[in-house]
Amino acid sequence: LLILTPVKNNAKHLARYFALIDKLKYPREKMSIAFLVSDSTDETQQMLVESRQWYQERAPAEMRFKRFEIYRQDFFFALPRNQRHLRERQKERRTMMARARNYLWTRALQSEQWVLWIDGDLEYYPPNIVRDLMAYDKDVIVPNCLVRKKTNTDQWKHTVYDRNAWQETKKSLEMISRLKEEDFLVEGYKSLNTHRKYLDNFSRNETIVPLDGVGGTFTLLKAHVHRSGVGFPAWLFQHQVETEGFAKLAKANGFGVYGLPFYYIRHV
Repeated sequence: LLILTPVKNNAKHLARYFALIDKLKYPREKMSIAFLVSDSTDETQQMLVESRQWYQERAPAEMRFKRFEIYRQDFFFALPRNQRHLRERQKERRTMMARARNYLWTRALQSEQWVLWIDGDLEYYPPNIVRDLMAYDKDVIVPNCLVRKKTNTDQWKHTVYDRNAWQETKKSLEMISRLKEEDFLVEGYKSLNTHRKYLDNFSRNETIVPLDGVGGTFTLLKAHVHRSGVGFPAWLFQHQVETEGFAKLAKANGFGVYGLPFYYIRHV
C-alpha cells in the first residue's frame, strides 16, 4: 500500500494526520507513505522531515513505514483565501492540484499493489477502513466524506463534504450534451446545477454504487490504474479536471469506479 498526500500549509493538521494513520489496522511493513509539499509558507516541510526522522529512526520497528518520502515542488500558485472557493477560479485551482497529484504519484509509485490518496486535513476515519475498502476489490473506491457544523441550537449537523463524488443522471447527461467542448463543470455552486446524484442521494439498501466522479479526500485504487496511464487530467476531459477527470478517464479505460454512500469519514 502506498499512501499519497499532497500538502500546502498543512502544519496545524499534521499531528492528527499521523494519529489517524497510526490507528490504521494494516501491517506497517507493507505501508509506504509519500508527501508532496508545494507552495507552503508554514512549518509543513520541517514538521514532515522531523516526522520522518522519528518514524524511520527512533520509533519502534513495528511503527516504521516501508518507505517515507517527502518531495518538494513549487508551482508558484497562490490564491487569496477569500478567492479559494470562487467558481471562476476553480478550473485554475483544480488544474494546479492535478499537476501536484501527477507529480507525486509518478515519482512515488514503485511496486505497490494499492494506492491510497488521503487529504491532509481529515478529522476521522475508522481504523479498519483500508481493509474494508480493499475487500470490495474494486479498481477505484471512495467512502462518503462528511463535514460537521454546529447549528444555531448548538447541535452537530453532518452534511456531505465531498460533492466531487457523483453519479451522472439522465438530466445531467442531457445538460452535458448541450455543452461546448471547452465548458468546465464543477460541483457545489448554486449558480450551476449539474443535476448529478451525490452520495447522500442514495437509499439505505444501496451500499455500493457506481460513480462517474470522485474526490480525493480518501480514494483507494489498484495501482495498475495509475500504471496504465490514468492520472489526473490537468486539461479538460469530458468537461472535468483533477479527481473527477481522473474518474472519467478511468472509466473511459474500462476501470470500475465505486462509492459507499453509508461508509462515513469526516473532514475538518
